[in-house]
Amino acid sequence: MTDFFKGIPQIRYEGSDSTNEFAFRHYDAEEIVLGKPMAEHLRFAVAWWHSFAWPGGDPFGGQTFERPWFGDTIALAKMKADVAFEMFDILQAPFFCFHDADIRPEGRDFAENTRNLEEIVDYIGEKMQGSKTKLLWGTANLFSNRRFMSGAATNPDPEVFAWSAATVKTCMDATLKLGGQNYVLWGGREGYETLLNTDLGREAEQAGRFLSMVVDYKHKIGFRGTILIEPKPQEPSKHQYDYDVATVYGFLRRFGLENEVKVNIEQGHAILAGHSFEHEIALATSLGIFGSIDMNRNDYQSGWDTDQFPDSVPEMARAYYEILRVGGFANGGTNFDAKIRRQSLDPEDLILAHVGAMDVCARALKSAAALLADGGLEANRKARYAGWDKPENKAMLTSDLATIEARVRAEDINPQPKSGRQERLENLWNRFV
Repeated sequence: MTDFFKGIPQIRYEGSDSTNEFAFRHYDAEEIVLGKPMAEHLRFAVAWWHSFAWPGGDPFGGQTFERPWFGDTIALAKMKADVAFEMFDILQAPFFCFHDADIRPEGRDFAENTRNLEEIVDYIGEKMQGSKTKLLWGTANLFSNRRFMSGAATNPDPEVFAWSAATVKTCMDATLKLGGQNYVLWGGREGYETLLNTDLGREAEQAGRFLSMVVDYKHKIGFRGTILIEPKPQEPSKHQYDYDVATVYGFLRRFGLENEVKVNIEQGHAILAGHSFEHEIALATSLGIFGSIDMNRNDYQSGWDTDQFPDSVPEMARAYYEILRVGGFANGGTNFDAKIRRQSLDPEDLILAHVGAMDVCARALKSAAALLADGGLEANRKARYAGWDKPENKAMLTSDLATIEARVRAEDINPQPKSGRQERLENLWNRFV
């Protein structure tokens, strides 16, 4: 045991009237919501990178956090793992997520990176044997090191492509070994800064082949989890190739991977793409590629991805409603890809940020579940499209223009507009949130 979280008790559910800040007021893991425990609906995960590896910098200033495990040695990486599992126990967190660079020190070359990764994965595996916390997903950091300044899979240098492919292979091995339920690819620098030096067609082909190799390797090693892509529109690249859900789906269709790969959708990335979080989730579910979510929020007065912990029940309720509409998560979950603020220096801040976020998500889930159980919103949605249930109208979708014109003339069809009832539905929504 370390003493980093010394004096902080395990967080337990005490109900909405509790004044104890080290308690859940709304997240009761055992509470049954729509037929299953809340914990199974939400499937919370702690992000290793933001919680234990982030130094507290921003685009305008450097490190503010001083953590005893900061440094590039195996011993410090193991201390970081000790602290991580202590926090998982305090929060009773069901899952965690990691990049390879979060958990192992950077080596002099690929071989040393791999040895470091394998040693720390064995250590984390031992920690997991005495913990209830599992691995939601693993991934490779193919964006921080300067070698990735021109991308990884899309890099013009084939040696960077090779390094990246080999690194993903080792991270998939690590994810399988730790029992991970998904594997994520986030193209942090898969994009361009200027078209003056970019071959868009070549880079797309490289990315498609890279992802195909990932899928092939998944089947080769018997990984039964889901391969996920995380869309992001910009930052750091001027334009990134995984801009949003629609863009990713088009990419998957182009390379015949739409039945093999799903998406991990982040709140902050959805906003940067000019969408809402619920829009991206609803689109992904409609396309059959919804997988998991990264839960955070942006500061809407800032122009970048600030990765703050969620604090808005109405916003989160819209997201969880779309997830519940399709039956909830399969392998995915709610990963807190969120950072405490660089002024939040105390260990308590790290714990309480997660406590508050888990409560916000729990309240949002219950609101969304109550609205779905009420059925009013879905009844209105069904009624709006009811005309399409008639056989003669269904037949139009397999007909042709001339036949439809003949029908319009024969039946003297002269449609009049019908109300979309938006404000009434908003009023209905607000009864539950």
